[in-house]
Amino acid sequence: MTTISPLSKSELERRWTAARAVMAAHGIDALVMQAREDWMGGYVRWFTDIPALNGYPRTVIFYADAPMTMVEMGAFGTMRDLGGADADLRGVGTVLGTPSFVSIEQTLTYDADLVVQDLARHGAKSIGTLCPGALPSALMTALSQQFPGGRCVNVTDAMDHVKAIKSAEEITLIRQTAALQDQVFAEVCDFIRPGRTDRDVMAHAEAAGRRLGSDQGIYLGCSAPLGTPARFMGRHFQSRTLARGDHLSILIEINGPGGIYLEIARTMVLGAADEPLLQAFEQVRAAQDHSLSLMKPGAAPAEICAAHNTWMAAHGLPEETRLYAHGQGCEMVERPLIRHDETMPLAEGMLLAVHPGFDDGRVFAVICDNYMVEADGVSGCLHQTDKRIFELEG
Repeated sequence: MTTISPLSKSELERRWTAARAVMAAHGIDALVMQAREDWMGGYVRWFTDIPALNGYPRTVIFYADAPMTMVEMGAFGTMRDLGGADADLRGVGTVLGTPSFVSIEQTLTYDADLVVQDLARHGAKSIGTLCPGALPSALMTALSQQFPGGRCVNVTDAMDHVKAIKSAEEITLIRQTAALQDQVFAEVCDFIRPGRTDRDVMAHAEAAGRRLGSDQGIYLGCSAPLGTPARFMGRHFQSRTLARGDHLSILIEINGPGGIYLEIARTMVLGAADEPLLQAFEQVRAAQDHSLSLMKPGAAPAEICAAHNTWMAAHGLPEETRLYAHGQGCEMVERPLIRHDETMPLAEGMLLAVHPGFDDGRVFAVICDNYMVEADGVSGCLHQTDKRIFELEG
């Protein structure tokens, strides 16, 4: 069995070495993390190159001086000794299994019991947790009881700084993912036409993405007549049938090689766009350019966000109350956030998604692209798709 587009062993070892440096600085013997899906479960994938899926918990224990232990869905008593030498579960020494489900109350301690037993077996005296606020209460309760008195430490901030800086290999994968998303959008433009439903369009986009090498992600968008906002909506609402003169905004936020997420958004019109839509797009494109001009190593995200809102207000546009730019990688959204509550400064090697927009009740104005932070500012746009409203023959 071989995984799709596996990371190199040297990239995984780079990550493990960086994590062990954080652990040494905090005096901890193990890191504990868990994910139940692959969209916001990036630490599990970052350490193992294997995603969590379908709501099934996958817990990883990363040791300072031993291969990892993975606790996942399986039969009672499952224990596989891999010795860190498995070709797919690289760096994993032991796989433990238990049939626990987040929907079944009496099973919620099963994973936690295996985790604390494994930590005791390895003689761990102090541990670090990653995103402990998102860990199940049963797991955090068990860890706090096993490691009282400050021996269970939140090291998320330190590890977030490590994960945010992309390696040369990751940057290569990032560029490949951007090209993959460009191709998906191009295929959507060839496919969309009157008589097809929003769901038809999104299913075509998903099929293209999977064929080109994407594992996971979302395809959001719904159509509307010109003069009515064509907002990002999920599959449950993608029931409308397109007609000539309609427009559709699409967000393609999917991963690619190495499990790295980027995102691109554009608007298509089956015919000619009206002036309000064209003008709104030019406004968000200018807003994107303005934010990009502020993004450079050392820049404070809170100050960039404040400057963006000042720019928006000066141009008669609503200030942002959502997240309009952020880091990406093994997660759809990771630090740094370009927002008032972010403390991590920008640094060379960060991957940013930048997607200013507004909804005035008549137009849903949107643009989204990815950029790398470089020594003197940001890279050229990683996506090669034109920044325009796509007027297509219907």
